[in-house]
Amino acid sequence: MTEEFSREISLLGEENFKKLQGAHVAVFGIGGVGSYVAEALVRAGIGNLTFVDGDIVSPSNLNRQLIALHSTIGQNKAAVMKNRAQDISLSCKVVAHEMFFDETTAHRFDFSAYDYVADCIDNVKSKVLLLSSARKAGVPVISCMGAGNKLSPRFLVADIEKTRECPLAKIMRRELKNAGITGVKAVYSEEKPKKPVRPDGSGDEKWIGSISFVPSSAGLVLAGEIVLDLLKK
Repeated sequence: MTEEFSREISLLGEENFKKLQGAHVAVFGIGGVGSYVAEALVRAGIGNLTFVDGDIVSPSNLNRQLIALHSTIGQNKAAVMKNRAQDISLSCKVVAHEMFFDETTAHRFDFSAYDYVADCIDNVKSKVLLLSSARKAGVPVISCMGAGNKLSPRFLVADIEKTRECPLAKIMRRELKNAGITGVKAVYSEEKPKKPVRPDGSGDEKWIGSISFVPSSAGLVLAGEIVLDLLKK
């Protein structure tokens, strides 16, 4: 392990690295953002990780998701990320939940077991439920806003109330306010979303365009915030 993380230990010091080794972080949603969050946390030496996603890898994921390879198409994303994480760090303890987080599965998670929660879910209702569950358990949580339909890899970090320009953040501000939740740390972009056109030429509003370096940038920013916050403890 000393050689594996030697360059990080030289930067952080032994005591700080031990904090990361003893931490347990849960990543909900292992897609374009979440897969990069997960990998960055593994490579930063987080000792215990939980990955949650009920989706499988599809060909349309190949342009932006770290776990998407031709060899992993059809496999569960959380399971693929677990295998990848354990291939990176033999000392990392990883649990994969091959399910979506929603009102039917929320009871299966003990949030008191986590030191930090990363919200990389796309569904608004599930995001609000996740943030509410983490808050009730007194667990720090960080939430990623929209990374689709954008070309700039520049992402900012602020309380959800201070976000702007992001359509998802606007909806989340309203829903969290209704739920009585404030001060959630969010990763967001102030770039105005583009209006993509489907390959068939139609202007379907539900179609979301994406490119490799945008969700990955958001994921790395999010992971960095988690690591830095854990080091402050």
